[in-house]
Amino acid sequence: MTLASFVGKNALRNKRRSALTVISIGFSMLLLTLLLTLFRSFYLYDGSSESNLRLITRHRVSLTFDLPGYYRERIRTVPGVAAVVPFTWFGGTYIDDKPEHTFAQLGTDPEEFFQVYRDEIMPADQIAAWQHDRQGVIVDTTLAKRYGWKVGDRIVLKGNIYPVDLELNIRGIFHTTPDDLSVYFNSRYLEEAVPMLHGRAGLYGILAASPHDASRVARAVDAMFHNSPQPTRTETERAFGLEFVAMLGNVKAFILGICSAVLFTTLLVSANTMAMSIRERTREISVLKTLGFTRPTLLGLFVGEAVALCFAGGILGSLSAYGLLALFARNPQLTQFLSLAPASPGPILIAIAVAGTVGFLSAIIPSYHATRRNIVEGLRHIG
Repeated sequence: MTLASFVGKNALRNKRRSALTVISIGFSMLLLTLLLTLFRSFYLYDGSSESNLRLITRHRVSLTFDLPGYYRERIRTVPGVAAVVPFTWFGGTYIDDKPEHTFAQLGTDPEEFFQVYRDEIMPADQIAAWQHDRQGVIVDTTLAKRYGWKVGDRIVLKGNIYPVDLELNIRGIFHTTPDDLSVYFNSRYLEEAVPMLHGRAGLYGILAASPHDASRVARAVDAMFHNSPQPTRTETERAFGLEFVAMLGNVKAFILGICSAVLFTTLLVSANTMAMSIRERTREISVLKTLGFTRPTLLGLFVGEAVALCFAGGILGSLSAYGLLALFARNPQLTQFLSLAPASPGPILIAIAVAGTVGFLSAIIPSYHATRRNIVEGLRHIG
């Protein structure tokens, strides 16, 4: 019998306890992998190459304040700006106020929208149909699947912020990665329904000519309106998205705190299991010593047993998390407005490595003390 097979047999000597240990560690690593993926989505994921070219200009004080319409043409004069498109939030109700019927509704300029958002894909004939219909609207493919929308359907958005209802004709269904979960209609139609919005915009989307121009364009735009009655704040699309995350509180500290709690709990579970297992085998350790096993060999056997069990739990949990992330990727409606970064080997490998480390730390101390015990004392042990 090899040392590896000896470790494997001992790891499964109490199948029920071993299975429960693997499942508990697996669940902890599942949670850890999801949390690491969430952290990566919010703070480490760089996004697509197209999103790195886009900037968002809004009122410096708050998103609740809008900007003059002439800002668009002035922004267009900044060197490095390739295109500018306005956005106005409508915030209406579709069917009812339930979360599953909530999505972003934005008025924009159909003529220039796809020049800024080039990674949102839609057939050319649908783009033309949208541009020629004042009441036209384009919808995200995920929303179309969720509500059974088709090109040519008519939807009604009941105004909450503004006292008007918008009757819109679906002229196109677009796709982007990650899913946009939004609908876009002609801002002129909204301005006709709400005269106070004429010549105004909630924010502007800017496409920089190159990644090197993005930061320079942001500084130039804000400097241009620095002393105006409506000063601006221009930031990357990613930074703009993180502001909504910040509204929830210190999300980074929350995620890291939960990760720490998961690691501490997993270590306690594993340490308790290994201490119990090694204490039950005190006489066995003395017999092995009598047969010629050295202390380092015995230490390696018991630590290897713990690491093997924890590795099994880590692999089970991380692969389960990968499956869940793949399910979320195919069904974005399950996460509503939460856009997770695509599954990557990084969080999975970290979870497996953490599981192995937990196994090592949980077994090294009880194994060390057990192998130090005198042979005669160990053979007399009852327990």
